[in-house]
Order: sequence, then C-alpha cells, then structure tokens
Amino acid sequence: MNQPIRWGILGTGIIARKFAEALRDVPDAHLQAVASRNLDTALAFGRDFDVASCHGSYQALADDPQIDVVYIATPHPMHAANVRMCLEADKPVLCEKPFTMNAREARAVVALARERKLFLMEAMWSRFLPGIVEARRLIDDGIIGTPQNVLADFGFVANVAADHRLVNSALGGGALLDLGIYPLSMAAHFLGPIAAATAMAELGATGVDEQTAFTLRHSAGGLSSCLCSFRATTPGQITISGPLGHVRIARPFNRAEHLTIALQGADVRTVALPPTGNGYPHEIIEVGRCLRGGLLESPVISLDQTVALLDCMDAMRAQFGLRYPADQ
Repeated sequence: MNQPIRWGILGTGIIARKFAEALRDVPDAHLQAVASRNLDTALAFGRDFDVASCHGSYQALADDPQIDVVYIATPHPMHAANVRMCLEADKPVLCEKPFTMNAREARAVVALARERKLFLMEAMWSRFLPGIVEARRLIDDGIIGTPQNVLADFGFVANVAADHRLVNSALGGGALLDLGIYPLSMAAHFLGPIAAATAMAELGATGVDEQTAFTLRHSAGGLSSCLCSFRATTPGQITISGPLGHVRIARPFNRAEHLTIALQGADVRTVALPPTGNGYPHEIIEVGRCLRGGLLESPVISLDQTVALLDCMDAMRAQFGLRYPADQ
C-alpha cells in the first residue's frame, strides 16, 4: 500500500468520534466511510468529519470496495457479529475492547480471521502509547530487576440511568468489561500470561458489577492486584515493581503521559511522554504498520493473548455470578 490506508468506522458513538479525530493526526490514514443503522446519523457524522461515503447499514460499509480496514465501535454485545460480518466481506478489522463478550465468541472470530488470512486486532490503544512503550523498554532492560508485581486501578463515579450502557446487562455493562480490561491487559503486558485469577465484586441494582477487585498469579512468576470501579474515583495508576525499584505510570494511566522511576539509591525522576493527539493515533499507526507489512496480527497484542484475557474475565465473572445473554 503506497496510498493512505482507507478506514471505515462502524458505529457513530463517542468512541467512534474520538477515533475519527485521531485519524486526522495520522498522515497515511484516511477516513473513507462511516456506517450507522440510521442513515441520518451516518450523514451527520459524515458532515462533521468530511466523510465521502455514509452508509445506513453496517453491511453496506462491510461491502464497500473503497475501504481497506474497518474499525468497529459498536456496543460490546455486537462486536462478535460485526467482526464476523466484516471478515466475511474480506475486510481487515480493528475491534474496540472488550473484543467480544466472552472467550467463546472470541475464539470463533479469531478462527475465521485466520481461516480467511485477514488482519484482526483488539483496539487496546494504551498498549501503543509512548509512555507504555517506554515503560516496557525500561523493564525489559532490567531497570527494576525481574518484575515481581503490578498494582493497577481504574475507576470513576458513573452517575447514569439504569438503561445506560455502562450498567445495562443487555449492552454488556459492568466495571470489569468496561474498565477492568485496562488493568488486566496491562498486568499481562508487564508480567506475562496469567495462570490464575481470584475476583470479588459488588453488584448493583441492574445486576452487573459496579466495582471489582482481582488478584492475578502469572505463569512466569509474580502477582498483580487490580481494581475497577464505577463507585469511586481511583488514583488511576499502574506501578510495576521489582527488587531494584519501581516504575509508576501516573493518572490517567490509559494516556501514560508521565513515568516516575524510583530506584534504590537514586533520586526519583519523572519522564514526560505525551501521546500524539488524543492517544488513539498510535494504535492506528500500528494497524497501518501491520497491514503494510503483511502481518495478520500485531505482535504487541496477539490474538491468542486477547482470547486468554477473555478466558480470564469469564473465570472471574463466574466467581461472582455475573452472566450476560451472550453466555447462554
């Protein structure tokens, strides 16, 4: 591909708008098309972002021959069907997190992508931020010794109605799926595959978890302690510790704008690593790199790891009794 990569966005909500804004900051990417189940909504989005093709159905976007890759920004329970639709139309896909509602759905779409030899990736955008990349480089270089534990939290107060997607079971609501995926993913990123997970949650009136705490034991050694909450404004940090000190990614860690490095016998230092734009351009750049290089998945967040993390969330939900319609 010598020309800009042409993107289609499936969905027109808040996160779709953030992604459209980010595309403006990536020189070799172009927003070609958008789709909504309502044509008027797609047209309004198209006017705001100068989109050439506005579709009144998701299938029409999947079938659009002018698109090189699709970003899926629909509600969680729609992800599996939307990914399948796009793959069956021979489109590479970047799918918003959580990738699917459960590991069973994830395995099915991953198998389809591999069968059709198409690129597929979960949109875990924080993995590609300069601050996260630098933290991983420092830790891989041994700055804190062999990392032994990760502390990570993500929480805010969600004052929303019972039918809001954050707390609506039919829309995949709940703190673990919406927020917990961040500390879970980061724990695996810094300490490796997860061997076991123990979780406790407080469920709200709508039946979904409003806050969940979980502890992870990692296969290569090390423990992680994580928290996600719709009831509390938490520090929003990640701390990776080893025998020689720790690296802390400050609030909000999902933007990773600052790293604090505290080592034994040395002054604490802070490094500023601001992301490009709203932070989303970095995952767009990664998708472009993979497509241009003929890769079918990103080595930074492999499909096997995406499935493994959903297996972990399935196991944790089972511990506190949360099931969704997709689990039936």
